[in-house]
Amino acid sequence: MPRSQVIPFRSDLPWEILGAVPETLQTAYGSLTTGLDLRPGQTLLIRGGTSALGLATTGLAKQLGATVLATTRSPSRLDDLAAHGVDHPLVDDGGIADQVRKILPEGVHAALELVGTPTLPDTLAATRVHGTVCFAGMLSNQWTVPDFYPIGYLPNGVRLTGYGGEAADLPAEVLQGHLDRIANGDITTGPVHVYALDEIRTAHDDLEQGRKVGKLVVRTAS
Repeated sequence: MPRSQVIPFRSDLPWEILGAVPETLQTAYGSLTTGLDLRPGQTLLIRGGTSALGLATTGLAKQLGATVLATTRSPSRLDDLAAHGVDHPLVDDGGIADQVRKILPEGVHAALELVGTPTLPDTLAATRVHGTVCFAGMLSNQWTVPDFYPIGYLPNGVRLTGYGGEAADLPAEVLQGHLDRIANGDITTGPVHVYALDEIRTAHDDLEQGRKVGKLVVRTAS
């Protein structure tokens, strides 16, 4: 981060909590504001809800007054989603559009795609006409859409955007307010898993295999 863009804040929170917040919050905030323009009272689908970014987005969306649907591939993690404020936790079997439309027949107003290109068509199919899907994550490690044909790929009237912003996109007051709410116990960052530097291979393996819910933080010094 350039020195001119360093965001000042105050907090007595533990360092592992502080390390888990800024970049994740910046992406969540930018996705909801720039990517989706989410409004109070609207519905939001988060594809990849138990990721650190998914949990942070849930917190911001609920604060805004949105109804949140979020997915997990593991049925055992549905309670984790509910505990973090998700109104409708969903098990992702690769096709959730039908599940979403049983709850909301017209589809959601907005959807945040964090899994990647394999699930993007289904996420688009879960979104209503004039709704918006923001592509902001690639948990699947698949980054591109082969032979992309827009008319065949995009449902009628559904908008597709992306978000990949910078630290300067996160207002200092938003960061400070978020930290204050964590310190007061009003919201949580979700689980934070801390690794020593010599455990970095384990951390990467846990990340790749999806063994952990929430944020993984590597301690670089004692």
